[in-house]
Amino acid sequence: MSKAIVPRKPDLLPARPPTIGLALGGGGARGLAHILMLEALEELKVRPVVIAGTSIGAIFGAAFAAGLSTKLIRAHTEETLGQRFEFVRQLLSARADPIQRLFNFLPLRSALLNPDMLLELLLPSRMPKDFAGLSIPLELVATDFYAQEPVVLKDGPLRPAIAASMALPAIFQPVTIGGRQLMDGGLVNPLPFDLIAGRADITVAIDVSGAAREPNGNAGPRAMEAVFSATQILQRSIVREKLKSSQPDIYIDVDVYAFHALEFHRFRDVLAAAAPAKEALKRQLARVLGTVTVEALPPPPPQIEDQSPHGKKRRLRLPLPKRRRG
Repeated sequence: MSKAIVPRKPDLLPARPPTIGLALGGGGARGLAHILMLEALEELKVRPVVIAGTSIGAIFGAAFAAGLSTKLIRAHTEETLGQRFEFVRQLLSARADPIQRLFNFLPLRSALLNPDMLLELLLPSRMPKDFAGLSIPLELVATDFYAQEPVVLKDGPLRPAIAASMALPAIFQPVTIGGRQLMDGGLVNPLPFDLIAGRADITVAIDVSGAAREPNGNAGPRAMEAVFSATQILQRSIVREKLKSSQPDIYIDVDVYAFHALEFHRFRDVLAAAAPAKEALKRQLARVLGTVTVEALPPPPPQIEDQSPHGKKRRLRLPLPKRRRG
């Protein structure tokens, strides 16, 4: 005969604040706005349990996952773009054709720039060399050019993974990892909140793909503006389609439409334009953190033995209680 077993009621554990997962999207220079979004998290003492990033979101996501303060990230970025990036600022802001000048300056066959060169400037020296050295789990999105599919990078050397995620075609050389030719992750997943769905109580997604730009008179877009904006139009379209099927818990659409992908020399203008989005993120996070708690789970119940009618012992495990928001 089977013996009835009455399990002991698990001890109640105190509720805890919800965990946060963070997704930082791609958008070229528009992604400088991520600095302010990270500041919002830090000011509220919010530490994500996982971060996903694409393109420039990979750069700032990696810096934050490494445990660097937003003060250091901002100071390093402003110093880099204000001083050591002066030659790029002059090239990109000149009225003459910047593409031709870049070709003359860096005569590369497959692209204008090597992404490692940009990372040497943008990444602080205190960055770890490997994903294993990060204090927050990080996943980066790149695009396999020949397979035409997304690639998620989350272990191994860190710098090549960031370089692959931000390698905008024709502008940056592709990065070879594991025999694959990898390019900008924005071509397939410009806002990777789907990668962290279910891995935190609250998913926060920062979209810097930008809305449509205002017409520039009757002449239409210039040649370079059309080239750079085409990629941003693609990224914006992908994000819109993703949002139709699933949505993050907090979605911040940063108003940075006035800037195109390579206008890094306008970093102060980008930060100023992103200030309202920072305040919006802080309000939403404060409301969520103040009204939502998650019941902490007790330890797994012990396994118990039951005698089956056939004389064989079976291992039974009682189900765990589900998490609840209150």
